[in-house]
Amino acid sequence: MSLHAGSRVATDHNVDNTTAVLREWLINVQTFYHSVEWRPMEEPRSYPDEEGPKHWSNSRYEHVMKLRQAALKSARDMWADYILFVDADNLLTNPDTLGLLMAENKTVVAPMLDSRAAYSNFWCGMTSQGYYKRTPAYIPIRKRERRGCFAVPMVHSTFLIDLRKEASRDLAFYPPHPDYTWSFDDIIVFAFSCKQAEIQMFVCNKEIYGFLPVPLRAHSTMRDEVESFMHVQLEIMVKNSPVESSQYLSILPKIPDKMGFDEVFMINLKRRADRRERMLRTLNEQQIDCKIIEAVDGKAMNSSQVEAMGIQMLPGYKDPYHGRPLTKGELGCFLSHYKIWKEIVERGLEKSIVFEDDLRFEIFFKRRLMNLMYDLEEEGLDWDLIYIGRKRMQVEHPEKSVPHVRNLVEADYSYWTLAYVISLQGAQKLLAAEPLSKMLPVDEFLPVMFDKHPV
Repeated sequence: MSLHAGSRVATDHNVDNTTAVLREWLINVQTFYHSVEWRPMEEPRSYPDEEGPKHWSNSRYEHVMKLRQAALKSARDMWADYILFVDADNLLTNPDTLGLLMAENKTVVAPMLDSRAAYSNFWCGMTSQGYYKRTPAYIPIRKRERRGCFAVPMVHSTFLIDLRKEASRDLAFYPPHPDYTWSFDDIIVFAFSCKQAEIQMFVCNKEIYGFLPVPLRAHSTMRDEVESFMHVQLEIMVKNSPVESSQYLSILPKIPDKMGFDEVFMINLKRRADRRERMLRTLNEQQIDCKIIEAVDGKAMNSSQVEAMGIQMLPGYKDPYHGRPLTKGELGCFLSHYKIWKEIVERGLEKSIVFEDDLRFEIFFKRRLMNLMYDLEEEGLDWDLIYIGRKRMQVEHPEKSVPHVRNLVEADYSYWTLAYVISLQGAQKLLAAEPLSKMLPVDEFLPVMFDKHPV
């Protein structure tokens, strides 16, 4: 398929270096495009009626509508066959997206974009006033329990318009249709325009096309925006290859740190290079430095090696949920954590954080953790271990909040050791219990140590 593509880039109302980044990119890629339109505007840097950089005021909506309309007019003037709209914070990871959308032969069609929540770039229902309406059809499409190309009342953020279709001539982003009385919002205005032109919008979920962030609140900051976009990149890496920065941009190197901890440990089996690479990339994106601890491979250990280490299983131990004895994988997991506790004591590390290599980070993780540690120090709280990734086992009982420290509770019976903060005295207490002489899975041993095990 041969394409003669044009690029139209407009940027304005920026408080960061967006204009410089776009200029560098356009200079380097302009020869790849049939035509390039560059419309930067340095001033003003904010809208007169906005309450913050993420607040969508009427003047912001109107400005965006005019930009979209100008792009649509430009495409029509050059007799373009198609126009693809892509919001700046949408990440298309499938290189075939454009071709796949064109093959659908629809006037307006969008690729369904994934996010960390149920949010996506389409609606399945709309009220008579043009607002979002929940319907039973949405989740099966969003989760890809149903796959196909579906007729919907709204697509936004990323979508393709086929300008060869005669009906597309009646489409407009601005000004709103003379009969328009709904909310002054660019996506709703365009959906109404499609309705008046008797054009059906479609969303396709046949493949993974890309990702988008969940919208932030009106009072959110630019820092929130940066970290939200970075989190989209982390979510992509959970099941997909990482998104690479354009080779046509100068990217400043990241400067990782230990977030104020004495050490950041990351446990990884040598044979799981895939997990190691993903975690290192994920931590680096968040500018978190770490020390890799090679995990003990329990499956590679024989009984004589176990005996040589002085390891004895707790007599009569059976998994409380499955009724089975300790597995070799659980043995290796415990020994991996034990190795870290020993290093903490040997090096005299006052506070450390331990990550396993299969976790998934929440949005704003680094900032929230650093704020938590600050609150702990301000309160002068004595602590040994803080779970920051776990599975609650007694969810029917509320946990006791820690006074004056946000987002902290006294942990009840918990499983998993995905991530935790541990103090020097906490590690000393764990080692003093001589756990190798009465071996348990580590996620059973820890609740025993803080007297929350139900057995």
